[in-house]
Formats: sequence, C-alpha cells, structure tokens
Amino acid sequence: MMTIRPADKRGHANHGWLDSHHTFSFADYHDPAQMGFRSLRVINEDRVAASQGFGRHPHKDMEIISYVLDGALSHSDSMGTGSVIKPGDVQRMSAGTGVAHSEQNASQSDAVHFLQIWIMPGERGIAPSYEQKTFVDAEKRGRLRVVASPDGRDGSVTIHADVVLRAGLFDKGEAADLTLADGRHAWVQVARGSARVNGQELKAGDGAALSNETALHVEGLEKAAVLVFDLA
Repeated sequence: MMTIRPADKRGHANHGWLDSHHTFSFADYHDPAQMGFRSLRVINEDRVAASQGFGRHPHKDMEIISYVLDGALSHSDSMGTGSVIKPGDVQRMSAGTGVAHSEQNASQSDAVHFLQIWIMPGERGIAPSYEQKTFVDAEKRGRLRVVASPDGRDGSVTIHADVVLRAGLFDKGEAADLTLADGRHAWVQVARGSARVNGQELKAGDGAALSNETALHVEGLEKAAVLVFDLA
C-alpha cells in the first residue's frame, strides 16, 4: 500500500527570513494524522534568506540530518564542530544526551534551500556526535545510493537508528529498483523535479509512505532528486 502526502497539504510557515514547509507536525503546525512515519519524525523543506539563520538552540535524543539542495549552510555546535554544508553533502548530528547548535546561511547574497530531517534514535542517552560526508552527483545518477545507515555501509554516514537513507538523481527515463525486506517500510521524498514511484507520479515536495510492499521502483520524469528511507 502506498499513501501519498501531497506537497500542497504540508504545513507552511513564512517568517520572512525563513520559508518552511512541514511534511509532518512541527512547531505551530499540528495535525494528529501527520506526526511522522515509523521512526521518521520531521521533514522540513527550508529556505533561509541570505545572512540569516537559526540561532543556537538545544536538541536531545534525536538523529538530525541536513541535506542541502541549493546554496550553503554554516553549522556550529557545542561539541566544537564548525562546518559548511553544500549540495552533495550529508550531515548527521546525533543529539543524544544533549547538544546545542546553530545553522546560518553561509551566503551574503543568495538563499539556502535544504531539507531538515529528524529521526527517532534506536537508543536514548547516547553521546552526542557529528559526521559529514560528500556524495557527488555521479554516485547518485540513475541509482539509489546509500548515504546514511546504521553500520556506515558503502561509506555512508552512520545513523543511530534502524534506518537506511538512499539518495538518487534521475533524468527522464532513468530508473532504479529497491527490494523491501519483509516487515520493512519506506518513505519516498521527492526533493526536486518529478518522478514516478510504483506507477504514481510525484512532484517536488510530495512524499509517499509504503507499507506491505515488496519492492520500490523509481523512474525519473523531470530532473528528479529523490530520498528514500528504508524503515523498521
């Protein structure tokens, strides 16, 4: 069974400096029917104006992934980490027992467009940690490349949850298949362009929850960037 979460049904908040769409309940947007999917709790599509950003704030017991689509995002945290996240990068921050961080648009002139993703950890109270890796477009072209996993397989970042995150780029006609193990679920998020997922057309911002499915087929329709979460 596949259930589509249309882009235009998401929560929306525009603060001037921040334009954010919420796939699931977040901040002032609350929908009891949209509290997440399995351990996937937040997918926010954020656009932050030049020189603006999120001031330092705390997190606890959450796996947080930042995935930049356009521009550059500057990160700083209480662990002493400082970095700039650009398209192709996957940043994972495990909040664990507690961490404070800030995120700022690294550009003085251009907006930054990124996905902020929260995943419930498999274990609470772990030590906070940070990891960032780059996956060039060629690694994701026409395939679903593992970019985050519990065991760091294939050079992916290590996430402290029973979740495998894959990223793919698909021009028209390019396609990839993924077998879903018994008892597993999947969430597909189209970050850019449009794609056909198990026969259903999805556009940028659309998501789809898959349960009781044995396979996933993704086909590009128009310069699609797709994230697939394989979930317990």
